[in-house]
Amino acid sequence: MAISVVMPALEMAQETGKLLWWRKKEGDSVTKGEVLFEVETDKAVVEIEALASGILAGISSYEGAVVPVGVTIAWIVAPGEHPPSTPAPPAGSARATTAPSRPSSAAARASVQSLTPAVQMSPKARRLAKERGVDVRKVRGTGPDGTITTDDVLSAAQPQIALPRSDSQASAGSGALSSVARLMAERTTQSWTTVPHFFVVREVQAGALIEARNGSVAETEKSGGVPPSLSDFLVALAARVLEKHPVMNSSWAGDTVRLNPEVNVSLAIAVGNGVVAAVIPRASVISLGEISAQRAALTERARAGRLHPSDVAGGTFTISNLGMYKVDSFTAIVTPPQAAILAVGAIADRVVPIDGQPAVRPMLTLTLSTDHRVADGARAALFLNDLAEAIREPEKWIPNIRLL
Repeated sequence: MAISVVMPALEMAQETGKLLWWRKKEGDSVTKGEVLFEVETDKAVVEIEALASGILAGISSYEGAVVPVGVTIAWIVAPGEHPPSTPAPPAGSARATTAPSRPSSAAARASVQSLTPAVQMSPKARRLAKERGVDVRKVRGTGPDGTITTDDVLSAAQPQIALPRSDSQASAGSGALSSVARLMAERTTQSWTTVPHFFVVREVQAGALIEARNGSVAETEKSGGVPPSLSDFLVALAARVLEKHPVMNSSWAGDTVRLNPEVNVSLAIAVGNGVVAAVIPRASVISLGEISAQRAALTERARAGRLHPSDVAGGTFTISNLGMYKVDSFTAIVTPPQAAILAVGAIADRVVPIDGQPAVRPMLTLTLSTDHRVADGARAALFLNDLAEAIREPEKWIPNIRLL
């Protein structure tokens, strides 16, 4: 029996997906669980695995195509079997696995376009158009197959003067971005221009955090587990504090605030050509050891370009730690629809007053960026105050911290 390969829904409110690369070609043998294609989402480039074994046949979407979620883009058939002559109906909210490709024959494009809305645009472009009051019927899409992009919406909302490129720029061709870098540029541009940010900063003594981490590393080395990093501690502590401040773990949903039932912490991970935000689900209730193991696995997959769909889905709060790069402090851009992102600088010795006398202590600077539509300054400050207390006394927030 032929199995349809559909464009999967990898994120909430996703309407389309861009097929980046077929790992298999027409007529190739496919094994269940083998990577079949890659899809570009708003957050990352994700590998999609085959749901069945067989022969790949009937490819109707090609690399570069933007395809509606649930539309069949190929089939997996038994040897000697032919794919159905008529396309399968859209699979609705399918969270399956399969991917796109490069523009092929006119017939193939027509079959996809017949299932595409009259105005084809990405979900984030649609949201931006609604917020900016842009009539999408009057916007000319510059994306694949005429898809309206966020840049098209921004240009329509506020026409910009195109600056001429120099001859050296034109000939060098150095402006080309990788998929990850381009996604990051689009996301941050959209967030910065649509989300009303405000920032709260705290300096925290990190001596107890360092001691707890060193003790846990020593215990982990005895058991052969994954040594916890400072980022792992911050994920665990922030997640537990977020349970006390649910509004900081909520999401902006068009015109209302949606409280999230779980604390799923996105951790920004640097890869060769950009940054991806991999998610540690239920971070407020799992152990520090589980957080360390998940972070290590996510980092390895991210840097190898093998993230799974579930690795980037469902984040409710983000932590970006640049301490390892010797950065004292910085401000980060909120990742919609999340309400906030925590920017973490390096731990460094500084002179601070202790009982009225100058003393040197290891200090850590935290900067919380918040969507003002979701939370006000007082709520953000209360959350940051409790997080500072948790960092000063981590063993009160993470039971059996040294035993992981």
